[in-house]
Amino acid sequence: MSPASFVQEWLSLIAVAISVGGAAYSFLTARSKANSTRLDAIDERLSSHAERIHEVESELRHLPDKDSVTELKLALAELKGTVGRLDENLGGVARTVARIDEYLLRERGQ
Repeated sequence: MSPASFVQEWLSLIAVAISVGGAAYSFLTARSKANSTRLDAIDERLSSHAERIHEVESELRHLPDKDSVTELKLALAELKGTVGRLDENLGGVARTVARIDEYLLRERGQ
């Protein structure tokens, strides 16, 4: 075997190894780019959802809790009772005013 053929065999083996390595690298990086694109889209959606969740949480902070709603219900029931009593009292006052009005009209007519 001559030194030139020996070098030529090694160079051909190196060329095959480089081409196989290049093909493998291309295959792996192409899938990596596709995955990178998908991950970027997922990251964008996740960021959008995080913003929406933050907005909802900030709105929920301003809403009353169950204890506050219960207190409001009790206060409204108490207010309803108070208004009912006032209505009864005003009915009596209205009847009294009507009687005074009738009396004054009769007295004037005499």
